[in-house]
Amino acid sequence: MSADQPLNINSGWLPAGRPFVISGPCAAETEAQTIETARRLRALDAIHVFRAGVWKPRTRPGHYEGSGEAGLAWLVRAKEETGLPITTEVANGAHVDACLRSGVDMLWVGARTTSSPFAVQEIADALRGVDVPVFVKNPPSPDLELWIGAIERLDRSGLSRLGAVHRGFSVFDKGPFRNAPMWDIAIELKTHLPGLPLLCDPSHICGNRELIQHVAQKALDLEMDGLMIESHANPDAAWSDAKQQLTPEALGQLLANLAVRERSSDDKEFEEHLEELRRMIDSIDDDIMHKLAARMAIVEKIGAFKRRHNVTILQVERWEAIIRSRSESASSMGLGEQFVSDLLRLIHREAIQLQERVMNETKVDV
Repeated sequence: MSADQPLNINSGWLPAGRPFVISGPCAAETEAQTIETARRLRALDAIHVFRAGVWKPRTRPGHYEGSGEAGLAWLVRAKEETGLPITTEVANGAHVDACLRSGVDMLWVGARTTSSPFAVQEIADALRGVDVPVFVKNPPSPDLELWIGAIERLDRSGLSRLGAVHRGFSVFDKGPFRNAPMWDIAIELKTHLPGLPLLCDPSHICGNRELIQHVAQKALDLEMDGLMIESHANPDAAWSDAKQQLTPEALGQLLANLAVRERSSDDKEFEEHLEELRRMIDSIDDDIMHKLAARMAIVEKIGAFKRRHNVTILQVERWEAIIRSRSESASSMGLGEQFVSDLLRLIHREAIQLQERVMNETKVDV
């Protein structure tokens, strides 16, 4: 089978309107805790699906690893009492079989499982011929191809209702977050698979309930379809991930405070003005490309000049001066220092590579 086989994406399976919200505790700890949380979430009238983990992957043994299949019965009872569809995480074929026998409505593949093609393929094989909705969380590492590959494996098993969940990435510099958002990777996924429903999991990005509102709003502003947010009847007493869970009532307030913006506008004047501004950006982008090409042409001449005089490619003092002077100039223009630094480093890396090619040529034009 071709590796480039297109996905059979059904982009219309989520209910109309945004955001699509999945919520519930990190783990189904007890029957009472599961049912109480579901009841209080149902009272919000803003939750589409009730979630709870019953198998909890842990890095080291001895930590709480979930209620197992007993928790599925609690989820089913929550569904019977509230009318909410239910979902849980699966990590292997046996989990899938147990969920299908119990009547779980929706599944998700967790981050650690997404990173293992063997595990994802086992799940895909277990789901072959069974059309249930499945969401795929991004892998812990910022690897877009690995994320897409997991989605492709499930698609080829015949599933027609697939989605993705952006839950952040485990990197060295996470800032204030448990997992760095790295929004650009989620945007790239939307670019590669534009019809695929994409949710955001602010709970796992933040690791801190105080940050969830901000991240949830940004996800919606980036046109994501919905949110998966952890909610617990008594978060501070939760057996896992206590700091990132909200009470149902706090979640209701958070959702009420979100600004849900339209994807487009029917206002003719708005569309005309937006198109005019976009044409201006297109023209500026064209100028930038010409300027970059001219800069690289000069870099190539510098490389040839250095080769003739047997001088190294990199002069650290010159590079430090560039960073310092350009950052000062950019700051005066209202540009972010980090943005300018990142941009200059990309340009510098390309310039170094270009000079290396010139240095390695067998003949240099004078």
